[in-house]
Amino acid sequence: MVKLTLVGRANDGLPVAQNPRHLSEEDANVLFYKQQAEFILKEISRGALLHSKMSIQIDHQYCFNYLVENGICYITLCESSYPRKLAFQYLQDLHKEIEKFDIKFVHTINRPYSFIKFDHVIGNIRKQYLDTRTQANLSKLNANRRQDLDIVTEDISKIIEDKRKSEILENAFAPRSVSPIWCSPRLEVIALKWTPITLTLVVAVVVLWSRFIVTDY
Repeated sequence: MVKLTLVGRANDGLPVAQNPRHLSEEDANVLFYKQQAEFILKEISRGALLHSKMSIQIDHQYCFNYLVENGICYITLCESSYPRKLAFQYLQDLHKEIEKFDIKFVHTINRPYSFIKFDHVIGNIRKQYLDTRTQANLSKLNANRRQDLDIVTEDISKIIEDKRKSEILENAFAPRSVSPIWCSPRLEVIALKWTPITLTLVVAVVVLWSRFIVTDY
């Protein structure tokens, strides 16, 4: 079954539409999966996921399928047993419907999930894909049987791990901020290294000087 659908911009990762709100109440875990869908959308926008269509395994129960067309990303969460070909046909149908709107409008949206009109479109098309045994869906499954071979499959844990490694590299090569007191990284390193030693020596000298004065008196 198609459980969750999200539509967003591929260039900046802004989600603009989702399946109608009342459908989101069917599953208590839907918020968790929605956050993962938003994460996938962000990874697409930053160029970490280069394929125009992909299946992403979440766990033994669910997987995401996404399609990117003309700068718009369509993501759906399905049960792992749901036919992948139907899932991508569903995403293609969403793409055909969104092209009936002014596509420039989608690229001017600046608030998440504010394309409410398309939420209802998603709901209507979703209903057509709930039952895989309808004649229409069986016909779609029987057409182009080799289509699934073109779809890359990945695991969500690998995508998360790749992002973690990317952030480590970015932090390692990011330019360090320089303290305005020292004016240069080299002076700052020298100061950080020798200041504690210098302070220790000064304190030792003061203590010895104090004892010398006390002894004289």
